Amino acid sequence: MEMHYSELDNGINLIKLNGKLDIIGASEIENKFAGYCSGDKVRVIVDLSQVDFLASIGIRLLVLTAKSVTNRGGKMVLLSPTPEVQSVLEITGIPAIIPSYSHLESAETVLLAS
Repeated sequence: MEMHYSELDNGINLIKLNGKLDIIGASEIENKFAGYCSGDKVRVIVDLSQVDFLASIGIRLLVLTAKSVTNRGGKMVLLSPTPEVQSVLEITGIPAIIPSYSHLESAETVLLAS
């Protein structure tokens, strides 16, 4: 699992994931991922456009991190999940916890409005 971090001009953290978010992938990124999502009132976009597999451990990582971000006054959204990953997200009810958007501009607008 590869992870690329950047901060957008508007202060939003963008985390791009690439690979399989299975037990191996999740363990490879867990600590850095949590670090990029730390702080008060942080706004995070997690780009899933290059994630081709999402296991339960990956779902756990996303949900626990999103709840932690929310508890500190921030917000996390998902960006452009592949159809396979989107299907897993919908089956598990994740969109009710972490909203998903297909365009970066939409995700930014929602985060900046909150």
